[in-house]
Amino acid sequence: MPLILASTSRYRRELLERLRLPFHVARPDVDECQLAEETPPALAQRLARAKALAIASQHPESWIIGSDQVAALESQALGKPGTRENAVSQLSAMSGREIRFHTAVCLVRGEAVLEAMDTTLVRFRTLDTDEIARYVDAEQPLDCAGSFKSEGLGIALFEHIESRDPTALVGLPLIALSKMLREAGFSLP
Repeated sequence: MPLILASTSRYRRELLERLRLPFHVARPDVDECQLAEETPPALAQRLARAKALAIASQHPESWIIGSDQVAALESQALGKPGTRENAVSQLSAMSGREIRFHTAVCLVRGEAVLEAMDTTLVRFRTLDTDEIARYVDAEQPLDCAGSFKSEGLGIALFEHIESRDPTALVGLPLIALSKMLREAGFSLP
C-alpha cells in the first residue's frame, strides 16, 4: 500500500525509516498559525490532521501520515526559534521549568482517519547564560520546537523526561503510529 509522510522534516523522515516501510515524502501547504483561544494540544492535533488531509486530497489511493509537535510553557505555545537569539530566549525561559511537548499524529486514507496524541513532560535543569549559548552554538537547534535536540547534546539540558514514547519528543510518536499502521493493514513486527 502506498504510504506518504506529509512532512519535509528530516527528523520525522528518519524516525519513519526505522519502521522499514517504503514511503514517499510530500510537503503539505498548511498555515501553522495558532488560532485564537486554541490550546497547544488542540493546535498540534489540528495541524497533524490538516497536513495529512492536504496531501490526501492529492493522493486518495495512499495512506498519509501527518504529524505536528507543539511545545508549551504553561499554556503558551513555543514555536521553532528560527534564529540564535530566539533559541537563547526560549531556553532561558524554560530554564528550571517543566515544558509539555504535545505530539500529534494522524493517518488518513479516504474517509478513514486514525489519530493519536502523546504528551511528553521535560523538566529543564537551571541553565546559566553561558551554558545556553554554548549549547545553541554547538547544536544550532533553530528548526526544533523548544530549541533543543533531545537525540543529541540537548539531553544534557534536562533533569528528567516523562514519556510513554521517546520518539514523540523527536517529532513522530512511533509507538502510536505503529499501532495505527497495523490497523490500516501494514505488516510490522
